[in-house]
Amino acid sequence: MKVVCYSSFTFSYLDRARVLYRTLRSFHPDWELVALITDEPPPGFAFDPAEEDFDRVAWARDLGIQNFESWIFGHDVIEACTAVKGPFIQQACASGVDAVIYLDPDTALLAPLDPLLELLEAHDILLTPHLLDPNDDLLAILDNDLSASKTGIFNLGFVAIRTSGEGARFARWWADRLLRFCHDDIPNGLFVDQRWCDHVPALFDKVKVVRDPGYNVASWNLSRRKVEVGKNGAITVNGSPLRFWHFTKLGPKGDVMTKRYAGDNFHVFEIWNWYRRQVAAATPAGIPEGWWAYGQFQDGAPIPKAARVLYRERPDLQAAFPQPFASGEGAFQAWFREQDR
Repeated sequence: MKVVCYSSFTFSYLDRARVLYRTLRSFHPDWELVALITDEPPPGFAFDPAEEDFDRVAWARDLGIQNFESWIFGHDVIEACTAVKGPFIQQACASGVDAVIYLDPDTALLAPLDPLLELLEAHDILLTPHLLDPNDDLLAILDNDLSASKTGIFNLGFVAIRTSGEGARFARWWADRLLRFCHDDIPNGLFVDQRWCDHVPALFDKVKVVRDPGYNVASWNLSRRKVEVGKNGAITVNGSPLRFWHFTKLGPKGDVMTKRYAGDNFHVFEIWNWYRRQVAAATPAGIPEGWWAYGQFQDGAPIPKAARVLYRERPDLQAAFPQPFASGEGAFQAWFREQDR
């Protein structure tokens, strides 16, 4: 089976993405690995894709998104990086491959993903839910069950499809929804790309919910997953091989949730320490903290979220200011500041 595997990220996540691609290359040297980058290199940073573990870069600006500058201005960094996943997967369906797999940049493989390809022999769409077993503890219900109810039943740090049949139909539908409605707006039923996929089992046939606990292990499901390391070094989760871990929120907040639900399962902390070392070794010099080329106006001032939301909701402003990142007299930035007074 000919496979394309991609991740979507900015240069601020290049260190994490490098760990992902290194593990992918180790276990699946025959897959085509694509970096979908919604960013531009920071000034002075020498980025050479030929030196990376992925095969090629797909730049978000080259995906053919209509009025790209106006479109991306209406998204914050998380919204933008998740929205572009849709048009890429749709275009990949027409590239002559058999399957497309998406993995978040803060995931890492610890075993081969071959069983997923076996599932794709019989199914066209594979999804992993945030939770496989209901929680009984009240705090875990509040932290994890209710969180999944708000942000989506399935975690879209992973999705895999066949490029024909229902997989292709899903790709077209998801691309359309994400180009228009990929926003962090929980009160209105949206959480970037995830809430849309709550509909998938109802809208599409040949959908497989992957219930193997070795996939997409993360802080939100540790309350019901026991991680063990055998004498031979094999890592299992509830008795199944650990396939990939989702190291979400590398830092204090992620540490709090991991510590809360890992408890005395010290193998979890060994895995996290391994990941931290890998990320540290992969961190390049020359990328400012929090860098995103589309995160500021032309003069370097950060773009307020309110300005993005207002712009995307007002077609008249999009028509009046077709270059929304511009600074100076007559620019959207100046107009917005006037309204804020």
